[in-house]
Amino acid sequence: MKYNWLLIIWFLTLQWFVPNEVVSQELEPRSLVNLPVGTNFIVGGYAYGQGNILLDPSIPLDSFNGKLHTFVVAYLRSINLFGLSGKVDVVVPFGTGDWTYNLAGDDYYDKSNGFGDLRLRLSLNFLGAPALGADDYKNYSQKTVAGYIIQLVVPTGSYKPEQLPNLGSNRWTFRQQLGISHTMKKWIIEGYLALWLFTENSNFLSGNTFAQKPFIGAKVHLIRILKRGMWIAADAGYGAGGTTIVNDRKLNTHMSTLRFGLNYALPLTENHTLKFNAVSGVRVERGPDFDAIGITYQYRWFNKK
Repeated sequence: MKYNWLLIIWFLTLQWFVPNEVVSQELEPRSLVNLPVGTNFIVGGYAYGQGNILLDPSIPLDSFNGKLHTFVVAYLRSINLFGLSGKVDVVVPFGTGDWTYNLAGDDYYDKSNGFGDLRLRLSLNFLGAPALGADDYKNYSQKTVAGYIIQLVVPTGSYKPEQLPNLGSNRWTFRQQLGISHTMKKWIIEGYLALWLFTENSNFLSGNTFAQKPFIGAKVHLIRILKRGMWIAADAGYGAGGTTIVNDRKLNTHMSTLRFGLNYALPLTENHTLKFNAVSGVRVERGPDFDAIGITYQYRWFNKK
């Protein structure tokens, strides 16, 4: 198949700004919080993101601007895993977006909508957070907690091999995180190291093979616990790597990017909570350069064994 390498590099940049990224923002605080075994959450969320997501300024595209609306439904449950506290969750995203750009003096417009890739996650707190029932949890005070989180991104999203960008990725993704959290009265500080691993997409642009090197990241959260169950968090993250390979040809697409975020949780009642978040991506070497805001509603209930 004959293709224009400049356009392929541009299309590859868009793979990093799918709806999954906008909603989850990858700056999620309090992932290591211990919960009574049998706690359940149903979550519904919406996010809006806008910006220039072009990674390589040498590509002859001007005035790029993308707008994405994302909706998610998620379910989470706290579990007892060999006496340690853990959580399992599943996230189903749906997105719709459009973007405009100028190529060689001509203006272009495109849009897409559909389901994104399904996300499955397991987290295990292996230090400082034993699995506790509701009665024992009343006497528990969280101090220093360390945990391991693995997330699987399943290629179930909308994907058309002749089209880019797509809301689905047509490949499996494995994300691993090691994290530590320390509570000091009303303050919590958290730090995470993350590694993304990718399988190949063997039907990229109608029959080409697309592969990607690992992507590594680090992030920190500073959380302040407020009155009546409210809390606010400031987040910062850095990621690098992700060089892409098409048909065994390595492209100049190594990424280096920063992200900053704010989160605010507002309990409405004992079982109902609203969360508001904002995130901004800033490229260092290459990477997304965007702003996004989101709101989620969660309902919590408890099931005894």
